[in-house]
Amino acid sequence: MTENGIDPIEQDDDDYTLDGRTFSAIRIAVAAGDSERLGKLLEPLHPADIADLLEQVDSAHRREILFLGAKFFDGEILSELDEGIREEVIEFLPKEVLDEAVRELETDDVVDLVEDLEQPQQSAILDALEDADRVAVEQALTYPEYSAGRLMQREVVAAPEHWNVGNAIDHLRNNKKELPEQFYHIFVVDPKMQPIGYVTLGKLLSTKRSVPMTEILEDSFRVIPVLQPEADVAYAFNQYHLISAPVVDDGGRLIGMITIDDAMAVLDEEHEEDIMRLAGVGEGSLSDRVIETTRQRFPWLAVNLVTAILASLVIAQFEATIAQFVALAVLMPIVASMGGNAGTQSLTVAVRAIATKDLTPSNVWRVVRREALVGLVNGLIFAVVMGVVGVLWFGTPMLGVVIAVAMVINLVVAGLAGILVPVTLDRIGVDPALASGAFVTTVTDVVGFFAFLGLAGAVLL
Repeated sequence: MTENGIDPIEQDDDDYTLDGRTFSAIRIAVAAGDSERLGKLLEPLHPADIADLLEQVDSAHRREILFLGAKFFDGEILSELDEGIREEVIEFLPKEVLDEAVRELETDDVVDLVEDLEQPQQSAILDALEDADRVAVEQALTYPEYSAGRLMQREVVAAPEHWNVGNAIDHLRNNKKELPEQFYHIFVVDPKMQPIGYVTLGKLLSTKRSVPMTEILEDSFRVIPVLQPEADVAYAFNQYHLISAPVVDDGGRLIGMITIDDAMAVLDEEHEEDIMRLAGVGEGSLSDRVIETTRQRFPWLAVNLVTAILASLVIAQFEATIAQFVALAVLMPIVASMGGNAGTQSLTVAVRAIATKDLTPSNVWRVVRREALVGLVNGLIFAVVMGVVGVLWFGTPMLGVVIAVAMVINLVVAGLAGILVPVTLDRIGVDPALASGAFVTTVTDVVGFFAFLGLAGAVLL
């Protein structure tokens, strides 16, 4: 029983998630060494929730949970685990539990599991597989990282082009054990095993048995080359609303398939990486150790320190001006801050557009003009505001004019930098999400300080 008198074990399984009450009940069961109660708490949970549980506790509690609840561990939990703790979990699991968990996975999930592990853990996973599955996984690992060959699963349902609907239905019924765990299409292939189209299961079951498979092919059919980057695969799924797609080798022969869940997982990872990199924190997670997190964040903090020093050097050039007009020291952070925020807005839009292939050479200059005009309009609006503030606050009309003009200049430059910096970095092969922030901030700080202090020196002295 919990504090409010409700036993988590008795709640509706359909609503059973890893909420605070369930988490507390699990911690109590682990502390008491109550394997039976822990099992009752873990059994209704989705594998993703169990993975979250293992990620949220420290190493000692993680091992206790695995020790007491090992019989409820399955392959899906391994797939859902953060990469940072997979090795620890694999190392601690009893061999028989690990072997059974790995055998439950599709080949694409096994590839995703082992590709980031050290050699001892890789061997432990591969040794647990049946011979055919091991060969499929080892072959997938020969393809480049982040390619369709790593993402695909080898289990597919294919039908010769001369089959009719009845042949396909009989094939499915007679080969239940050989079917993938999840599939949405039957791929129709020619005698060379080259896919020529696919049929949805819904269309298959709603069509008469005598109808040839080639007469009910879907229009959305697209093939994925085995070496295609996984980011392009995810883009194709999102752009063309695909549910699954066949993967072909250099000869165009069917060798696997990619399903929408794997493609969307890649898309989510791409978005997450972009967000993390824009903040300069790399690919870290909450399970990373202090030294790992420090190592990831230090380089970009060092870059920011260099850019801050550069901005300070600009300020130092106007030391005499600032000494005569103390108001400048009060107002100049406003100009730089507004420029930095405007630049970040443009930068975020640009990085996202590059990732989704919406920003291309054909429309880049139109976008640049738009951002420049947006910066100009916003600059004029805030220039009026800050001009009035400058006059009312310090009683110097020309100071209001200086900050107004500097605001316009910096917001226009911020809009241009927010687009041109990531586009330029992308053209030269540098990830714009990783490096753009530091450069855009440097531009807006330097231009903001230089415009404001330079104008002040020319007008007020």
